Amino acid sequence: MRLQTLAEARWILAILAFLALVSLFFSVWVFFIFVVLVAYTLYFFRDPERSVPTDPNAVVAAADGTVTDIVEVDEGDVLKSKMRRVGIFLSIFDVHTNRAPIDGRITYRQHREGLCVDARRPECSEKNEAMTWAFENPHATIVVRQLTGAIARRIVAWADVGDELAKGDRFGMIRFGSRTEVYLPLAATVLVKVGEHVAGGSTIIARLP
Repeated sequence: MRLQTLAEARWILAILAFLALVSLFFSVWVFFIFVVLVAYTLYFFRDPERSVPTDPNAVVAAADGTVTDIVEVDEGDVLKSKMRRVGIFLSIFDVHTNRAPIDGRITYRQHREGLCVDARRPECSEKNEAMTWAFENPHATIVVRQLTGAIARRIVAWADVGDELAKGDRFGMIRFGSRTEVYLPLAATVLVKVGEHVAGGSTIIARLP
């Protein structure tokens, strides 16, 4: 496991381990419940390596999860123009590391306070707490938005404006169920469908012209 990812779970693991030790003096069954929670936490914070496509025009998924919607919307934070949004819902069983969709420089990063509406609901894109990013290279600018959900309450950033990232590089994560959106130029060809499960940094979701 990557230490940077696992470090995000350090306090959760410490508390669960402490409660497990305390419960051992009172109930073996409660102890095993906490052991299961420790195991699940380690599972949740897993961060596997991925095979990243080398095609310079390929845009990869910024997160693991299920494609919930593909719609044309007004992107009002960065480019302020119509773009095609691919929404990806991350369940509590998906890897929650976010990855750069293209090779490029981070030109924008902005946090927004908000609610914690269920990440499967359409209105969460406008209402929930979010972190919006822009990745730019000579081919295009791709906008990515991390959104909290009903369970996820913490967005973690590992990169900053000015950083140069390779496609598939990790730039952050969201803890415990959430949504990640990728905003594509209208000229891009979308290669995934609603209901399809994608792997961050590996699945090609679109191809730039």
